[in-house]
Amino acid sequence: MRTPVITGIGIVSSIAIGREAYWDALSVGRCGIGEITLFDTSGFRGKLGAQVKGFIPDDHFDRKESRRLSRCNMLGTVALREAVQDSGLDLQTMDRARLAVVIGSGSGGLLQGEEFRRRIYHGRKPKSSLLEYFTASSFTDYIGLLTGACGFRSTISTACSSSSTAIGIAGEIVRKGIADFVITGGSESLAETTFAGFNSLRAVDEVACRPFDRERKGISLGEGAAIYIVETAEHAAKRGKKAYAEIAGYGLSCDAYHVTAPSPDGTGIAHAIRLAFRSSGVEASAIGYINAHGTGTPANDLAETNAIKLAFREHASIIPVSSTKSMIGHCLGAAGAKEAAAAILPFVRGIIPPTVHYQNPDPECDLDYVPEPREKNDVSVVLSTSVAFGGNNTALILKRPT
Repeated sequence: MRTPVITGIGIVSSIAIGREAYWDALSVGRCGIGEITLFDTSGFRGKLGAQVKGFIPDDHFDRKESRRLSRCNMLGTVALREAVQDSGLDLQTMDRARLAVVIGSGSGGLLQGEEFRRRIYHGRKPKSSLLEYFTASSFTDYIGLLTGACGFRSTISTACSSSSTAIGIAGEIVRKGIADFVITGGSESLAETTFAGFNSLRAVDEVACRPFDRERKGISLGEGAAIYIVETAEHAAKRGKKAYAEIAGYGLSCDAYHVTAPSPDGTGIAHAIRLAFRSSGVEASAIGYINAHGTGTPANDLAETNAIKLAFREHASIIPVSSTKSMIGHCLGAAGAKEAAAAILPFVRGIIPPTVHYQNPDPECDLDYVPEPREKNDVSVVLSTSVAFGGNNTALILKRPT
């Protein structure tokens, strides 16, 4: 029996850079949503976002790299370095055919693509390097170049569920023996196109997002990266490495309802949760915390609340549910990966991360949404849900390692 566990984590976010700093910030409910300086937001209804402030490329890359790499790749690479170092593995000496890469991605190098287009529009010579890392799969491929990974490789691009699906698949790859080690997670940078798109949908709140609150009006976009190293529990134990979490199972489903809206009754999300129960062998009563997708849109939060009630039945009202997007924003392709690291906060700090800005209960969203950080040391199994455009749903179950 091969049990997939996470032994290395790297984080870049708007509330902190670095795994421990990220957990510190989540533990006290620090909000990273504020003014965006990457591009001009003056013409938009919603102007706030969760930008990674203080990220200076020259602090992490040589001059040539910082000029060529996309912001998405740079954020992800900083997280990758931390994850590899944290795992203690020497990727250069291992059998690289047994090293896999599965990354969730949304916009890829869109921010640099916008600069390429802007130069053409203003009659300036466009730099070809701006499109070198434009595609959604470019970060996956760049990891291959950096690490020499020659095994299974895939980029998952299912909008906002991309990186949680990637983590689920990473666990399956290790469990089935397709690879011995997997680099997984996701990276995403803010971009004007996506910012404009969500504004045109009137899906962006004018203040920092307020998931599950009666006055919620939409999301706050964000950026960042979360990268994981996954291996077997047996191998980790042999080399004396303590794991952060076991990837117990996952479930995927489709609403088949609407391009941008979730099915209001929550049946699609509930189906993904039930499939995750079946995949992991975990029962609803075992789940001690749910890190919800919790975007802050009226439609998502109601659908997700209904889904939790459908999947958990009598247990739904007693399980803490929170949305860490209220602190880190909605990081689209990287959202699930960053939220998986938040979901295991009860394992590493004994704290349920809060839904900050939650003040006004909504009669239709009536679960326990944890408005303040809450100490809870007895959580052994957590669920992280992701709900994406196109009706893509992912439910990821993580266990405290034994």
